[in-house]
Amino acid sequence: MAFKMVYLETKALYWFTDYTLAKMKRITLTWLFLMFLLCIAFGTHDVYIVTIEGEPVVSYNGGVEGFAATAVDLVEEMDITSSEAVTSYALHLEKQHDELLGSLFEVGTYEKLYSYNHLINGFAIHMSPLQAEALRRAPGVKHVEKDMKIRKLTTHTPQFLGLPTGVWPTGGGFDRAGEDIVIGFVDSGIYPKHPSFSTYNSEPYGPLPRYSGKCEIDPETQRNFCNGKIIGAQHFAKAAIAAGAFNPEIDFASPLDGDGHGSHTAAIAAGNNGIPVRMHGYEFGKASGMAPRARIAVYKVLYRLFGGYVSDVVAAIEQAVHDGVDILNLSVGPNSPPTATRTTFLNPFDAALLSAVKAGVFVAQAAGNGGPFPKTLVSFSPWITTVAAAVDDRRYKNHLTLGNGKILPGLGLSPATHGNRSFNIVSACDVLLGSSTVKYNPLDCQRPELLNKKMVEGNILLCGYSFNFVSGTASIKKVSETAKALGAAGFIVAVENSYPGTKFDPVPVNIPGILITDVSKTKEIIDYYNCSTRRDWAGRPKIFEATANIADGLAPTLYNSAPQVALFSSRGPDVKDFSFQDADVLKPDILAPGNLIWAAWAPNGTDEANYVGEGFAMVSGTSMAAPHIAGIAALIKQKNPKWSPAAIKSALMTTANTLDKGGRPLRAQQYSGEEIMTLVRATPFDYGSGAVDPKAALDPGLILDTSHEDYIRFLCSVPDVAHGEISNITGSACNATMSHPTDLNSPSIAISRLEGTQTVKRTVTNVADTETYVITTRMSPEVALEASPPAMTVLSGASREITVTLTVRSVTGTYSFGEILMKGDRGHKVRIPVVAMGYCS
Repeated sequence: MAFKMVYLETKALYWFTDYTLAKMKRITLTWLFLMFLLCIAFGTHDVYIVTIEGEPVVSYNGGVEGFAATAVDLVEEMDITSSEAVTSYALHLEKQHDELLGSLFEVGTYEKLYSYNHLINGFAIHMSPLQAEALRRAPGVKHVEKDMKIRKLTTHTPQFLGLPTGVWPTGGGFDRAGEDIVIGFVDSGIYPKHPSFSTYNSEPYGPLPRYSGKCEIDPETQRNFCNGKIIGAQHFAKAAIAAGAFNPEIDFASPLDGDGHGSHTAAIAAGNNGIPVRMHGYEFGKASGMAPRARIAVYKVLYRLFGGYVSDVVAAIEQAVHDGVDILNLSVGPNSPPTATRTTFLNPFDAALLSAVKAGVFVAQAAGNGGPFPKTLVSFSPWITTVAAAVDDRRYKNHLTLGNGKILPGLGLSPATHGNRSFNIVSACDVLLGSSTVKYNPLDCQRPELLNKKMVEGNILLCGYSFNFVSGTASIKKVSETAKALGAAGFIVAVENSYPGTKFDPVPVNIPGILITDVSKTKEIIDYYNCSTRRDWAGRPKIFEATANIADGLAPTLYNSAPQVALFSSRGPDVKDFSFQDADVLKPDILAPGNLIWAAWAPNGTDEANYVGEGFAMVSGTSMAAPHIAGIAALIKQKNPKWSPAAIKSALMTTANTLDKGGRPLRAQQYSGEEIMTLVRATPFDYGSGAVDPKAALDPGLILDTSHEDYIRFLCSVPDVAHGEISNITGSACNATMSHPTDLNSPSIAISRLEGTQTVKRTVTNVADTETYVITTRMSPEVALEASPPAMTVLSGASREITVTLTVRSVTGTYSFGEILMKGDRGHKVRIPVVAMGYCS
């Protein structure tokens, strides 16, 4: 408004004399300069996350008069959901936040969005940069960080993972799998009316007193989002609103899923069993979550157009842990490593998750979709289970047969052309109507009104694949609707130019259709079409003689060469800072199905243009891999309710497979030099410990456990990180340190800079009957790997220490990969992956 006023005032100057004009110009320029300074001081507001002195609920051991300790007792399980001590102390911290802000700033010049008091002690605030600087200098303030954006990172996978026969029966069958375990989904909300979340055909869900989350009411229908299966539903958007990104007309100020992503991930982890996946009159199998009886708690932080903000996510995580969830699924991640802290492990998001783990909550997070390139992970810390995405054994293939006898492979989840007959091909560019082609690309076949129905009817419509398909403004679904509206016998979408990073997936359509992704095959179609089309002197088509038929692509083909690491799945090494220096942490942790996953969808979801208005979607991403692990973790938690998150993570990792279904080493999809996808032998930087094996994870034999104090000592051992910064963000002091980050008792070993010889110790605990283990090692020849003792007997419930020695043999400038394998005489196998890069000492 201020700049508009200046414009009007300047315009009015021309009515005055030259003297008055000059004087008024000086006044106006001075006023403009003052307004510029005021805008700098107060006009530009951002959201900041602030931590202050004082322990949060999860770490408070007492010491403040009038407030009892609330921290985890070493021998008792903590309850931070409803105790009077927790409530009282949390309110005390919130009051401190308000008093601090009131002492520094005038009311109305800032807006406190959230008080964080359970996992970290601090708040999110909308304020100016000058106010942020004043807050940084205020006594008692530890850390001030500008908010960051975050982004989003099944009918067959239960069978692929062996759940119906190998896992669910041990827990009482699918109708008991995950019973009374609560999985929290920090995502885009949920579509509560979906049959994957209904309770109509299931035994009633009883009350679960230990969970205290609330259920918001849909402001439009005035109906409760919860039904027993869905046990909690809340939305968090204060930071998004403060940033001006939130639009209530399309983003829904409720837990309702306006995107589709949240419903999809919730159904993968905990959707009902045996839900028919029907689309366009065809059934593509029956969907089920990994833990179909688990409860679903929804914490909406993602929105249609902009994603979300870390301060909203931290608030959601705080609330989820306070409510009493057992498992957290995070199919979200930051856009890049944090820039405001010395290391990737230290930021409010990861600090909140560290406290969540301390409170007993297992966290599964998507690795990211930046693959196949190295160092593209968006999940960094060892207390998080980072999940990479695999291609499972199901593929949807199809082919096109041309009239000249050539058979071209393609993607087409569609029925065959009528009677398996051939039909004439007509190209969209030959059947144009009108003059509106400047505004729209008619070759995309997105708008039937641009094409001549009389010429298309009864023929196969040939369409082009432009960048609009990559950007999401064009879709295969829309091509099928155009072809159907014009009465076409089917359609072909042909890719003439390859766009780097483009991922082609089969799309279910209700008329014959195929996508030809190979540019060389597209050339064959075009050459055949041009040779077979008769034209007049002006180049206008007179007779279409090119023919083709499209095969039936509805049935999947199963392959033994699975799983494979998906092309898009982010790769390691893990990085310890914004300059992308390698960390001494192996990431990702584990591999789970994440490619072409069928699951529930919100009919008003807009995340995938090909599934707008549908009840199910087949989607790919590490977002789909993470809930597989969250659901399997729920099954482990159900069987072992006292296990720590680290114990569950260890059980998943040490039992993972490094061989595919055919018994060959796992392979990863990768680009060749010409950006053509190829398969290469996978490494731990692709898959972590390997592909998840749910049956083995429920009975791991040995586990490697890790405490909260161990994680703090790990942080304190990270080079070049000030101990004061660790205390500021985590609230825990460096009273003791490890000699090296690799000394963390994790179920993997990663040494980014191995000089000479380094010794690492690991402690294993027997969670089965007494068993004798033989220990062997295997490593690339550049590094010598030894483990002792060579054999050991571990009593039931007892722990034993293993000493691992790594020695540089030759320096190559690349990582060496290996493993420590422990085989028990009762059939248990425990595997610890090892990665190291040798340097001259």
